[in-house]
Amino acid sequence: MKSLFKAVALITFFTIITRVLGFFFKIYLSREIGAEALGIYQVAFSILMVLITFVASGMPLIISKLSASLHSKGEAKEERSMVATALVVSVIIACITCLIVLLLNNFLKYIFTDERCVLILILMLPAVIFNAIYSTFRGWFWGRSNYFGLCIVELFEQVVRIVVFVLMIGGVLTVLGGAVTAGISLTIACFLSAVFVTILFFAYGGRLSKPKGYAKELIKTSTPITFVRVASSLVQPIIAIIIPMRLVASGMPTSEALALYGIAFGMTLPFLFIPSALTGSLGMALVPDLSTAVAQKNNEHITNRITSSVLITLFISCFFVPLYMGAGENIGLFFFDNAESGQMLVFSAWIMIPLGITSITSSILNALGYEVKSMKNYIVGAILMLLSIWFLPAYIGIYSVVVGMGACMTLASILNIRMINKVISPKIKIGNSIFWIAVCSLPVASLTSFLSSILVHFMPLFFNLAISCTVGSIFFLLLCQVFDLINIKIWIVQAKEKVSAKFLRKKAHKN
Repeated sequence: MKSLFKAVALITFFTIITRVLGFFFKIYLSREIGAEALGIYQVAFSILMVLITFVASGMPLIISKLSASLHSKGEAKEERSMVATALVVSVIIACITCLIVLLLNNFLKYIFTDERCVLILILMLPAVIFNAIYSTFRGWFWGRSNYFGLCIVELFEQVVRIVVFVLMIGGVLTVLGGAVTAGISLTIACFLSAVFVTILFFAYGGRLSKPKGYAKELIKTSTPITFVRVASSLVQPIIAIIIPMRLVASGMPTSEALALYGIAFGMTLPFLFIPSALTGSLGMALVPDLSTAVAQKNNEHITNRITSSVLITLFISCFFVPLYMGAGENIGLFFFDNAESGQMLVFSAWIMIPLGITSITSSILNALGYEVKSMKNYIVGAILMLLSIWFLPAYIGIYSVVVGMGACMTLASILNIRMINKVISPKIKIGNSIFWIAVCSLPVASLTSFLSSILVHFMPLFFNLAISCTVGSIFFLLLCQVFDLINIKIWIVQAKEKVSAKFLRKKAHKN
């Protein structure tokens, strides 16, 4: 268990660094290429991610399981042969996928609102093949429990992408030029990551042998996992196609429709996923923990762990809601110099609550063996979202994305909790907690908004946000303490105990 916590801590550390870099890169990207170019890039990128999911989602998990099994049995030659087979199969599938996209080139022009999206997608297609190589060796690192190798490659890709884009962006003056630069920088970063992970594979003792005997098993066992993940990932590219199309149908110019899409998905939604950077490691640690408890039939542990995890996720998600509601507009101005993104952030802040609950409950269902059920719940919610973005743009424009996503995540979270409550006893009850957290959030949002609107006349936005959000955070924690939603005193006592224990260990070691 101790090694598990170390692995999770390592992954969390690198994940936060990688996400922070990615977050600020997206800010820089939007400022350099503009909302319209960002919209073109985001539409093409959403399709690319489906292709990558199809090629490189199920295979790493199966490679990791087989690699761990063969390595534990001392069958090094078989392991080398399996990895080589997986590499050949993945690359072949990736090449066929890219060829199909190229053959459908003319057809794609009729699907996208803007033809320029097709060009960006084609420029990024090689990334599918590079990800096939990356995912194969990633599975080997995973099977060997070499999490450092996994994390360093992901960080390397993010850094390379930023560096390449910064070097290429100079002199780009057109909308298409900005989107092209973003697409090419992604392709180059994926290529260099594939080279880097290959070098690390051999550096850590990995070897390849003649491929034989594993192709059928790899394809057969990875297909169900791939199907589930592709089905989930299809939602975003469908949205990327529908939203600009429906906005244009409502009378909006194409350039404006793409710009609004870029604002929504490139500037606003990244803020909504910030809590997931904090709760993601919890979900990762929860899967093996619950899987072990299920095998041991430790029902009390299962119930306690599920309940506490849901409540922790709920609190972390709700912590950001009043801050975004109160200072959202200034956040948009500070990071993106775009008031529309800030206004959308204010309106969409509440989505973080069902988004967080859906994420943690999906991890719980996966650990309990209900991955397909979790996927079905998400698809039911996604249908509601697609209906919203099809019919509502004529009435509320780009905000139909907010309504649709909120409806999707709310329904999915309710269905997930309902499924979990059929399995465990006593049942999860979070309605009361949500009500009182909402009660705490409203005055915090008002206070944050008041401070932010006053301070904007006296100081730069950075200090404005730092002061208003800090005061809002403290006020939120105090209200949660008053309504007995958290116990700060226990946190302080536990922190003191840990510091004292660490001091005593150091003192004993010196003696």
